[in-house]
Amino acid sequence: MVKQLIVGDAMHELATTRRILERLPDEHMTWKPHVKSMTLGGLATHLINLLNWQVAIFLYPEFDLATVPHRREALERREDVLEEFDTNVVKLEKLLAECDEETLGEEWILRNGDHIILRQPRAIALRTFGLSHMVHHRAQLGVYLRLLDIPVPGLYGPSADEEGK
Repeated sequence: MVKQLIVGDAMHELATTRRILERLPDEHMTWKPHVKSMTLGGLATHLINLLNWQVAIFLYPEFDLATVPHRREALERREDVLEEFDTNVVKLEKLLAECDEETLGEEWILRNGDHIILRQPRAIALRTFGLSHMVHHRAQLGVYLRLLDIPVPGLYGPSADEEGK
């Protein structure tokens, strides 16, 4: 039952994330709302990085941020974002299908060099470091779309752009 809940939760959040990525406007991928903000393409690319990290939760016993490049080049086309996102969703779905409850309960560590940031069972790490982190940045992406006057999809019900539909 625990695995069923985790898989269902992950698949729901990933499908919801894809719906917002489908709205990315190619002509605004280098736009950012503030000098301290990521570009639209950079934020979308970060969502893909978070998906890669979710895959890593099941492939490795730990993840060291000190060994991961801090930034990668931002993707510049919606098509490229969706293609990489979809490819990584398939990888995560496969790993989730293959894991058992024992694997979900195994300790997973997030570190930055010698500093341990998280030490949690894989299932909790997936929810906190993976999915909740993704939901946070997905919400930022929704604000970017709103500021660009691009209709925002409903994520947990209709959005202001979908009322009455």
